Order: sequence, then C-alpha cells, then structure tokens
Amino acid sequence: MRTAVVVGGGLGGLAVSGALARSGWQVTLLERADRIRPEPTAVVLWPNGVRALRSLDLGAGLDAIATGLPDGGVRRPDGHWLVQPRQTPTERLPVVVHREDLHDALIAGLGERVELRTGVTVRTVRAVSGERPAVSDGRHTYEADLVVAADGTDSVIRRQLAPEAGVVSSGCAAWRAVIPWYRAPSLPGPVGGEILGAGYRFVAASLGERGSSGASSRGGIYWMATAAGAPRPEPPEKQLALLRRWYAGWPAPVDELLAATDPTDLVQHEIRELRPLPRSYGFPVGSGGVVLLGDAAHAMPPHLGQGSCLAFEDAATLAALLRESSLPDAVVAYDRARRPRAAAVVRQTRRMSAVLQTRGRLALRARDAALGAITPRLLGSASSVAAQWRPPV
Repeated sequence: MRTAVVVGGGLGGLAVSGALARSGWQVTLLERADRIRPEPTAVVLWPNGVRALRSLDLGAGLDAIATGLPDGGVRRPDGHWLVQPRQTPTERLPVVVHREDLHDALIAGLGERVELRTGVTVRTVRAVSGERPAVSDGRHTYEADLVVAADGTDSVIRRQLAPEAGVVSSGCAAWRAVIPWYRAPSLPGPVGGEILGAGYRFVAASLGERGSSGASSRGGIYWMATAAGAPRPEPPEKQLALLRRWYAGWPAPVDELLAATDPTDLVQHEIRELRPLPRSYGFPVGSGGVVLLGDAAHAMPPHLGQGSCLAFEDAATLAALLRESSLPDAVVAYDRARRPRAAAVVRQTRRMSAVLQTRGRLALRARDAALGAITPRLLGSASSVAAQWRPPV
C-alpha cells in the first residue's frame, strides 16, 4: 500500500488527503493547530474550482451547500457602473460556500485511510537520494512514499526545497465576515457584485435565502473588503469602526452591511504572496517525492478569488496523475502541469492588484479615466483563465 504524509489541514490539505485515501493510499495528515478549525467566513468558487471538486468525487457534497452567485456587475464608489450586470451562462458563474460547510464536506470525505494528527509543527523535510521522503517535528519523523506540502504561505517545506520563493506583502489587508440572517439587514434587491475604489474594494454575496438557511446550513450575507496598507493592530471593534469610516457613502449595501456586522464576525488578514514563484512544484526523491500544493506553491492576493480554486486544481491534478503514472513520473508531471497554470493565474491577479492599488492624485485621475475600459477587459481575461481549466483525463 502506498503511503503519503500531507502537511497542513487547510482546504487543500483536506481535499488531497481524501482524494489519495479514496485511491487506496494510507495517508497521515499533520496539522500544526490543536484542532482543525475553519474561519467563520465564506469561499467563492469559480467554475474551475467546482470542476476540481467534482473530479475529486466531492460534487454531491458541494451541491448541498453551495449558492449560485449571479453576475452583479462592478461599480465605482460614486455608484457609476464600470461593468453592467450581464446574463451569464450558469456554468460560467461562481458559487459561494460557507467555509465551515465546505470544511465539513471535506472532513466527511476523508474516510478511514486518513490518520489525522494535530499539534504537530513540522520543522524539517528530508528529500535526499537513497532515502524515503520524510518530515520531522524534532521529536518524530514521518516518512512515506509521497510528502505533500499544503502548509500554507509560510510553508517550512517550501522554504527548504525552494528557497528562491520569498514571501512578500501585497500591500493590502482584507477583512471578511458572514452576517447571520437573524442580524442581516433587509435589502431591496439581490446581494452581489463588487465596488472598486482607489485602493479599496468591497464584495458581497448571499449564502442561501432569508427565512431559511438555503443551500448553506450557516446562511447569511458574506462580505469581503480589501484596503491598501498594512493590517490594523487595533481590536476588532476599532477595526470595524475604521471600515465604516473608510467605506462611508459607498453605494448600497455597503453601509447597511457594515452597520449590521458585529466585531465578533470580523476576520482580518494581511495579504501576502510569493515573489518569485518556486522554480519547481515537484521534487522526485528515489522512488517517491515531495510536491507543493495550494498557498505553499502559489500564494497570491484574493482579487480574482482563485486561491482555493487553484488548491483544488492541484489536488485533482495530483490525484489523477498518481492513478496513471509511477510515483516519480507523476511528481515530474505534476510540476509540468501546475507551474504554467499557476503562473498564468498569478499574472492576472497581479494585473488586478495594480488596478486596485493605484495611489497618488495624478495616477488616480489617469486610472479613473481608463478604468471603464480596463476593468471589463481585465475581468474578462481573468474569467477566461478561470474557465478554461479542465481536470486531467
């Protein structure tokens, strides 16, 4: 029986662990925290992410928790439309899922062949010729035929195997929250779309319908705001007050949603990325190997909503290649398949970052004058990049 060690119990780590187990692998999943606890926020999954989950045999669970996200267009803070809402085929639209619901679906898909060990902080990786790949927390060594580094942006394994890839700030911070239905404001129309400002962005989506949990067992209204600058050190109450001041006067439903948000709903993140990307995502080691997956391979800003989607693509690609090839060949093929794909999505994300983070009076005037033309082209190109991926046959 082939064995794998997966480092990191995030969405990507859970997805690949379940996929390998369903293919007959014995998997040890190592998580640094004392328990796997997802954030009480939501995830937007574009068609590529949905296809990846379906190829991992998680489609039924996804259908039970996902809510379709119609095209709500793009506006400026003054209410002017940059991109009008459009009729878009359902297969090209994203869905939104409460992160805790998605986590539960992934946990349910692990099965008996996955051994979960929490409270394990991996400190070293062994990837030398003549020995099986392994990781260690300084007390115990976990060796297997395959090691999957799904340990996030600050991946210890990536730092040792691909030290050229540095973690840098993207120059902005993000706040997310889900307002449960019993506190959510009554809004005149459907919730959706986004608003782009000078270094600021606000996105909102409904999780199901009011009066019931809808598709999600944790229904409500999800929103995400990004702002240029460093994360705020203040407590959540003051962070929320700052957000209300920064976004005051923005088109509905921004004021209404921020007013209904409780400080305990708020989750803040510093946005960081890898520059440059690793030179390789796969490292053959004897008859086995090590691969990088998810943010450990291609951490990027959330402006195109592709972080989780690419992680699920990674998991689907790796699982498919391991079914069709010997382990060392699959590791090499994984690198060849995933690096160009990740690089293309990262390029689109960085282009969007440049649009969102324009600063300075003259630069802002020039950007605003061109924004109406730039944004549709950029979003259209990014949408095509997301839509074109298909699971390996």
